Amino acid sequence: GFQVNLRGFEGVPVFRDGFRLYSPNGNGDAAGQNFPEIANIERIEVLRGPASALFGQIDPGGAVNVVTKKPLETPFAEVALQVGSDGLLRPRVDVSGPLSENGDLLYRLNAVYLNEDGFRDFDQDIERFFVSPSLTWQISDSQGDSSASRTDLNLQLEYLDEERPLDTGLVAFGDGLADIPQDRVLGELDDEISSDYFSAGYTLEHRFSDNWKLRNAFRYIRDADDISAALSFPFIGGLDEATGTLNRVFGEQEVVNTTYALQTNTVGEFSTGPIDHRLLLGLDLARYELKSESFTDFSLRIPINIFDPVYGAVARPERSDEILSGDTIDTDSLRIYVQDQMQITDELSLVAGISYETTEQTSTDLIDETESEQNEDAFTPLIGLVYQPLDNLSLYANYSQSFLPNSAITIAGYPLEPEEGEGFEVGIKAELLDRRLLATLAYFDLTKQNVATADPTNPRFSVATGEQQSQGIELDIIGEILPGWNIIGSYAYIDAEVSEDNRVDPGNRLPGVPEHSASVWSAYKIQSGDLEGLGFGLGFNWVDERQGDLDNSFELDSYFLTNAAISYGRDNWQFALNFKNLFDVSFVTGAPRTRTRGIEPGEPLTVVGSFSYRF
Repeated sequence: GFQVNLRGFEGVPVFRDGFRLYSPNGNGDAAGQNFPEIANIERIEVLRGPASALFGQIDPGGAVNVVTKKPLETPFAEVALQVGSDGLLRPRVDVSGPLSENGDLLYRLNAVYLNEDGFRDFDQDIERFFVSPSLTWQISDSQGDSSASRTDLNLQLEYLDEERPLDTGLVAFGDGLADIPQDRVLGELDDEISSDYFSAGYTLEHRFSDNWKLRNAFRYIRDADDISAALSFPFIGGLDEATGTLNRVFGEQEVVNTTYALQTNTVGEFSTGPIDHRLLLGLDLARYELKSESFTDFSLRIPINIFDPVYGAVARPERSDEILSGDTIDTDSLRIYVQDQMQITDELSLVAGISYETTEQTSTDLIDETESEQNEDAFTPLIGLVYQPLDNLSLYANYSQSFLPNSAITIAGYPLEPEEGEGFEVGIKAELLDRRLLATLAYFDLTKQNVATADPTNPRFSVATGEQQSQGIELDIIGEILPGWNIIGSYAYIDAEVSEDNRVDPGNRLPGVPEHSASVWSAYKIQSGDLEGLGFGLGFNWVDERQGDLDNSFELDSYFLTNAAISYGRDNWQFALNFKNLFDVSFVTGAPRTRTRGIEPGEPLTVVGSFSYRF
């Protein structure tokens, strides 16, 4: 799993082709939203601030949409291989083209296998197999007649099977981190998590005319994790800093998250007098089913000394058939939305929209067979304004509200109330160097209520902080300085803190969020001559100090990373060497969940070689 942080908020919603991906475990042992595989990804869209109305259940910080590859009309095939540090082996294949003589039936197949030791000292390797076939049927085509209809049907399937170590990371010690090696395992060496991900669905698009289009899409997603690991919990003692003893139990858990989602929307372009409109109307229906079953016996303790660990001192017991604790949360959601993008003058455009969403959640304790229900609904508006006084300069401002049902439960077995938020943003965009370089400067102010976070007494469950606020400035630059010389850079100042809460002191900074951060990546490829196709890249990433938890009881150090790359390509083949963390800096990434969970060490110096051939 992984977590995305945008503008100070962790756990930003992630979509795949417009459909929301949920964490297999809303309570957190398999923390993070699953990101099945990148082999079939065309691009990743980072939507900061008020996202499009096409994406429901967004966050004030924004959203991330992963767009997958679609079948191509021109025959295409690519084979690739990556090898690198820590035993990395990753072959990949991508083939596409027409299946019929007239080209109305297209296919694409992406497949990848990965095996890697990882830099942490687990006995369990990372092993992954992923395959994704897709089919497009161009049911009717406008052969030169712009008024004729055109209908496309795309069918797609994704399957992932993965086994990897379940890594709880490092531990806090005093007001910092314990002085132990970055590769030291604080669970057991054979801890693992097995994941199965399956997604199937269709997207149907029909163009009534050049100006009106209807889209209907459905996804079935089943995301399952099977966890077997030595885990530490505060209520069994956590870390005894006087002796260095970490108290653990064998955590055994099965978590399944199932999604059924149907989307229908229509987009039309028309004019009312001098004003041009782009109107969006939509209806989304979804059902999310989360089932978590635990087989953990908390009476069997397995302490370990973090400074002198002895593994295997207690044999891992066979998993019992008896469920010792378990819950289900079923969420039914209906969302209706409308958005109008208006070009009022050549210089001024306005977008305004409103969404209504109603949800019904049913939570069931599988042991006590008790049930609780929660019904919530909300109207969430969106408004944005863009003024372009010059051809290469735009000023903009926007405001939006958000509504996000929680997939987490309290220790009492009740689902948390939905997150609600609001945010506004003002900024300026400029196109420089004959429009080859785009620069964006933005100020934002965001607020969220009912934010789910790990329960400090039992991180298997969640509590809600009263209110969190994030405000700051972002500067982004992307483009081509000279032919063949590209650059992408960013700087962010973020003041993210708890603004209201009954448990956490207001003013505490949000965990894992640096006040200052910056990154830059610059690459140059020789454009002509004998060395045409030879490229070089160099980049830096700086992250300021961060707080380790909501109580601000410990701090994560700042870090500065250097990355580099060399590539050479001619005709249909490409070779590259990538050097990550070139100077082998020790650092911690992400946002920890507690003092003993989720303090994730970053990768040391890593070298990856890749080769690809297209034919």
